[in-house]
Amino acid sequence: MIRAIFFDAVGTLFYLSGMVGDHYAYVSREVGLDLDAETLERAFQAAWNQMPRRAAIDGPRENDDKGWWRELVDLVLDQVAPALSEFDRDNFFEIAYEHFAEAGVWQLYPEVPDVLERLQPRFQLAVISNFDGRLRLILEHLGVSKFFTHIFISSELGADKPDPEFYRRALKLIDVTPNEALHVGDDPKRDWEAANAADLSIFRLDRQTNSLRDLLATLKL
Repeated sequence: MIRAIFFDAVGTLFYLSGMVGDHYAYVSREVGLDLDAETLERAFQAAWNQMPRRAAIDGPRENDDKGWWRELVDLVLDQVAPALSEFDRDNFFEIAYEHFAEAGVWQLYPEVPDVLERLQPRFQLAVISNFDGRLRLILEHLGVSKFFTHIFISSELGADKPDPEFYRRALKLIDVTPNEALHVGDDPKRDWEAANAADLSIFRLDRQTNSLRDLLATLKL
């Protein structure tokens, strides 16, 4: 019997308004630069793919993973503005870091509030995400934090998807066995494969073909 449902965050519950490059272009204007959104998007995707996978550690990682995000932003700026001074890089990063926690940057998928409202009386609901502590503020802005008993964040648990250890640590914290938990996510490797490796049941969300309303049907609600 399923007692707990884990939800991925980005791509499952909510999405970014526009491209990352659009937001980086906005930040660049805030610091007096004029960088092209499409160029920034390509640079971000390249930097994201370049960031190394991290092994699990005991306990939370330093500074809520802010250093990891700074490293990523530096890789972006190396491509689009290599001559930028360290002061300007610091300024760009701090504004960008705050920007991605602001109201209006992220948008809920339309069915999410109704689905969560129907699930909450029957199941323990939790978010499990490779995000950082800003996720709590984002969920508050979106009006859905009230549905979740726990928000499990990789920077705090010391493990990232797709490492199954992330799921195992979350299960231990809510005292639920793997066969009592269902994970809902949209990423084949980080969500489907990783949760399956930790012996959770899986709802494969593919927004090209289904939505969270299909989760209700799966659970016969």
